[in-house]
Amino acid sequence: MSVANRIATLQRHLVGSSLVAEVSGVERHPTLATDANRPAPGGGPGTLSITDSRTGNRYEIKINEHGNIKATDLKQITAGGDGVGLRTYDNGYINTAACRSSVSYIDGDKGILRYRGFPIEELAEKSSFLEVAYLVVYGHLPSDEQLKRWEEAVMRHSALPVAVEETIMALPHDAHPMGVILTGLAALSTCHPEQNPAYMGQKVYDSKEVQDKQIVRLIAKIPTLAAYAYHRASGRKPAPPNQKLGYAENFLYMLDSGGRADYKPSPKLAKALDILFLLHAEHELNCSTSAARHLASSGVDVYTVVMGAIGALYGPLHGGANEAVLRMLQRIGSVDAVPDFVQAVKDRREIMFGFGHRVYKNYDPRAKIIRQVAEQVFQIAGRDPLIEIALELERVARSDEYFIQRKLYPNVDFFSGLVYRAMGFLPEFFTVLFAIPRVTGYLAHWRETLADPDTKIVRPQQDYCGEWLRSYRPLAERGSEPPAGAEDFGDVPMSKAYVRRISGTHWQ
Repeated sequence: MSVANRIATLQRHLVGSSLVAEVSGVERHPTLATDANRPAPGGGPGTLSITDSRTGNRYEIKINEHGNIKATDLKQITAGGDGVGLRTYDNGYINTAACRSSVSYIDGDKGILRYRGFPIEELAEKSSFLEVAYLVVYGHLPSDEQLKRWEEAVMRHSALPVAVEETIMALPHDAHPMGVILTGLAALSTCHPEQNPAYMGQKVYDSKEVQDKQIVRLIAKIPTLAAYAYHRASGRKPAPPNQKLGYAENFLYMLDSGGRADYKPSPKLAKALDILFLLHAEHELNCSTSAARHLASSGVDVYTVVMGAIGALYGPLHGGANEAVLRMLQRIGSVDAVPDFVQAVKDRREIMFGFGHRVYKNYDPRAKIIRQVAEQVFQIAGRDPLIEIALELERVARSDEYFIQRKLYPNVDFFSGLVYRAMGFLPEFFTVLFAIPRVTGYLAHWRETLADPDTKIVRPQQDYCGEWLRSYRPLAERGSEPPAGAEDFGDVPMSKAYVRRISGTHWQ
């Protein structure tokens, strides 16, 4: 759908019933009476007895109340050689607890996601993004008075400094939206030196006032940065933020109002976007959140923390997955082609995006909600023909033993791209729509890192596998060929513009 068509659609639907009520039937993991008491994590405390077959020595390693052992306790297990103690190798942190956190909880086998103990289904049904943002960052639901102050503070800080606007407008018109966001965040950090530990010292964030100010600024300004990223390609500036509107509603206003103060986005589409923001606000120690905590451990300013995390989110294996789903559905082309595609996946000739997850071995609870939100959006914006392919693909895959045995279920990316496309967003903008709410999760983990007495600068160990010792040889003695098995520097072709330049005289 073109931008003009989306604006027309929005204007035709200025009144509608609340989408909250319409998704109130979302399927929820049954909460049993016993669920109020958490089962002992990892089996609870105890002792791990280890016998080293290399030496015959026996060790007793303490298991703490969370079912973990301290990795440093393994250092005592030595067996000669270089004298280095035992270490674990865990590329990708598959089974490593890198921190203690109370922000969110996932049980991938049961398909459970909770923010601060609240089921995601209940929050999607009853809450709003800004209320959930308060919950995620500060650990509890706000009172009526707290929520009003919070919402007012966020919306009051939504405008960008002129220096940030000018920096963005200097970028190429075809700059990727995520590159625009990252550039804007870098510029924004330079506008607030009073919060930068590099200027003010490492204790600047000991001030709750300083912390809160940056939290409000970042949550408020990220939609405005996104609106600038959206309109960079159009050559226009977004409308100034409207503080009287809600969070998602204001974002749509900046995109579509064309500067008309009386413009009001569709309440139903604004609510749908608000729910999508809510569902993407936080998701434990994923790649980008881990990057945020890594950066925070160095003591760097919070804008750089968020910028680094969004840089990780930019990756197609992380935030760009919903775009990959959309392109996969387009490639399948029709419902009739689904069985052949599924067979190609089983034969390892194709990759099925949007199915399976590093954590979830059950139906991603967010995907269930988005599937229903999609139907509400389609009622307004028109039904995307790709949804029929998606539903048939889901039906065939969920009834196939290949996928059942491997516990491959739809994840959050499977339907979200279709919703964004129905709302008129281009695929390259999907990751921006992911980044807007996820800033909230990054900030919650940033605060937690600042407060955690166990926080140390992140510095993992490595398993060195390179050359042990070599002697330097002068250049004249090395020969023209690289050592056997060594990689050589490849050719870097000259651009046509460079060739044109050097074909003239006095070019150096």
